[in-house]
Amino acid sequence: MPLFFLGLSFFLGVQTPQLKPVTVADFERFINATQYITDAERYGWSIVQQDVYRYTTVWGAYWCQPDGEKPPASENLPVTQVSYADAEAYCQWAGVRLPTYSEYWRWVKMDSRPIQSDNKGPIVPVDRVNIVGNVWDITQPEEKNAPIRLAGGSVFCSPITCHGTVSDRELYVDAQTANIHIGFSVVLNP
Repeated sequence: MPLFFLGLSFFLGVQTPQLKPVTVADFERFINATQYITDAERYGWSIVQQDVYRYTTVWGAYWCQPDGEKPPASENLPVTQVSYADAEAYCQWAGVRLPTYSEYWRWVKMDSRPIQSDNKGPIVPVDRVNIVGNVWDITQPEEKNAPIRLAGGSVFCSPITCHGTVSDRELYVDAQTANIHIGFSVVLNP
């Protein structure tokens, strides 16, 4: 955006929408304020992946111990082991919303930081990498009752595997599925 338009937008009070990955710290504030129980906690297990092809269900895996054993290494990591239903509950509490798939790809173009993918894990703090990559992002369906689409790919994505870091990749989940490589970002300044 040319500086003139940015200045004019600021002067007029118009704010460009942005995406913000929800961190472990953000989600913990929500949990502490609401006592919300995630789908993974309710089921008692969730999916833990070692790479694109190897995954298993692990008892005790949930947002606070995504691998089923230990807490996240940093509170600035993207929250994972959350489902669409969990993300929607967070959004309602925080007064924000999930992006649609098309919004996600339109707005991530503004993020020029490096993409964390191509099997070059681990997941890293959100302030160090592009929104694309790192973990899959849950998006809001474009239409009522449409499938829930994941955007952005994860550290496991590469051109020879899932290649989710391109917008034409299609991957869907149900409303209760959680995974160690699924998180979400929210729309700020909608």
